[in-house]
Amino acid sequence: MITRGLKAYLPRSLYARAVLILLVPVITILLVVSIVFIQRLYENVTRQMTEGVAQELRLVLNRIEDASDPAGAMQAALEVAAPLGIQVSADGQGLGAEPRWYDLSGRVVVRTLKAEIDAVRSVDLASRDGFVRLSVDTSHGSVLLEIARSRVSARNPHQFLVLIGVTAFLMTAIALIYMRNQMRPIRRLARAADAFGKGRRVPYRPTGASEVRQAGAAFLDMMDRIERQIEQRTLMLSGVSHDLRTPLTRMKLALSMMEETEDTAAMQKDVAEMERMLNAFLDFARGEAHEDAVQANPAELARDAVLRAQRGNMPVVEGEIENVGSVLIRRDALSRALDNLIGNAVRYGTKAVVSVVADEISAQFIVDDDGPGIAPELRAEAQKPFTRLDQARNQNSGSGVGLGLSISADIARSHGGTLLLETSPKLGGLRAILVIPL
Repeated sequence: MITRGLKAYLPRSLYARAVLILLVPVITILLVVSIVFIQRLYENVTRQMTEGVAQELRLVLNRIEDASDPAGAMQAALEVAAPLGIQVSADGQGLGAEPRWYDLSGRVVVRTLKAEIDAVRSVDLASRDGFVRLSVDTSHGSVLLEIARSRVSARNPHQFLVLIGVTAFLMTAIALIYMRNQMRPIRRLARAADAFGKGRRVPYRPTGASEVRQAGAAFLDMMDRIERQIEQRTLMLSGVSHDLRTPLTRMKLALSMMEETEDTAAMQKDVAEMERMLNAFLDFARGEAHEDAVQANPAELARDAVLRAQRGNMPVVEGEIENVGSVLIRRDALSRALDNLIGNAVRYGTKAVVSVVADEISAQFIVDDDGPGIAPELRAEAQKPFTRLDQARNQNSGSGVGLGLSISADIARSHGGTLLLETSPKLGGLRAILVIPL
């Protein structure tokens, strides 16, 4: 549960995670070093220096206590204090200012002086900059002792922290620049793989570390193998379909010259069905062919598809068509996908409505029909090649080979999108949504 909770706050990109891996140890080390430095230098060293000064102060106070009168006490104290750099005066009232909140060593000084000298009334570190002022009770009255702050605290201790911070910042910046250069080949490989998945091949050359180069070379080999397989499949299906067209044409010609009978009519129907099957095979073969992507307007593609269907006497109308703008797509392939969706809609229904909507990340071609639809549990199966859901679709209105939805789904995937099948809220039949990322 803890790991799942942390994942929500962790960065998702590889570069951001690498930066986090770099910065967390650096910041942790800086904190540990700073805490140890403050503990050792601010406390231990300051306490040792303050204890040494406290011995000198006790010497001055002992001279004051040994004197017989206040005047003699002050004279005796000055004789000892002057060589030690301690200022002594008779007015020791009105002190007691506490050290500032950020004065870490000052708190150690106050605590040590009060522990070493019992007669200390108060210690002032704020009223006179650079000096420690002590109010001490003696047998001849209260006296004020002043000593330089540099004698009880380490000088410029912040320089060490500044040096560590600046050095850590510079080294971290250099490491981030180097890491960014190391991440660039990985991002280039990711972009090339994403483009190839959408049916485009962008220039790519393996660079970077040996592991990244190896992955890049493997990706290029894989891409070449996939393209060869697609080309071979396309050529095979195209060749077979082309070779079959010649005997079919001869059969059509022979049947047209024969006397019209019930048998010849059935044979002509079979020949027409074989032609539709060949056209479907060719469309399926072209579905994954690498057509160059161009800038096109999805709204114009949808309107053109509706016009083609209407010219073919299909009951197709325009729905809501938003003007998405120019999108990088494979125009012919996407037109073929729309034609298949519209053909399926009018084959199994009496009306089809074509719409185009868009959001921030995708354009959606929507084809609604008033047919029997497809059950939710069969929608994934319906997108597989050569699948015919006889029990779900009306077979009296036409026939097919089960490639229409498969071709559209393949074309959607080649653009990095998907084909969704739902129940139409408008007509009650099937709603096919062809999602294309922007």
